[in-house]
Amino acid sequence: MEQVWDPLRKKLVALTPEEKVRQWFIGVLRDSAQVPAHMMMSEVALRFGDKPYRADILVYGRDTAPLMVVECKREDVQLDREVLEQALRYNLALGVKYIIITNGRKTFGFKRVETAGQTGHENEAPFEQMNSFPTWEEMRK
Repeated sequence: MEQVWDPLRKKLVALTPEEKVRQWFIGVLRDSAQVPAHMMMSEVALRFGDKPYRADILVYGRDTAPLMVVECKREDVQLDREVLEQALRYNLALGVKYIIITNGRKTFGFKRVETAGQTGHENEAPFEQMNSFPTWEEMRK
């Protein structure tokens, strides 16, 4: 099987259809959103309760708190409610400000809604769809 260099894991990985999308979006984050490579990780293991999950891409702030989770799917996978709910489950463990779902053809971004009187349960806060994607500097504000 063909392989590709993952600059985040610093190793060669199998170039599966999903990996192709993941590597493309790592480039988007690096080149368009100006996210430093050392502030991203791919294939991150996490747990919520006793259930293990694996996030495709995480973007971190300077304080090492996660800012964004990205769920990548193969090009032929529809970005439906099930895909969004998968990313929202990751957020239960992470409490990020931004969620991105992409299949390489379509990409949707969501930002956590800051509401008055919010009780600090950011992992349960609602998200709204964004029209454009923030840069890393904007994410950190």
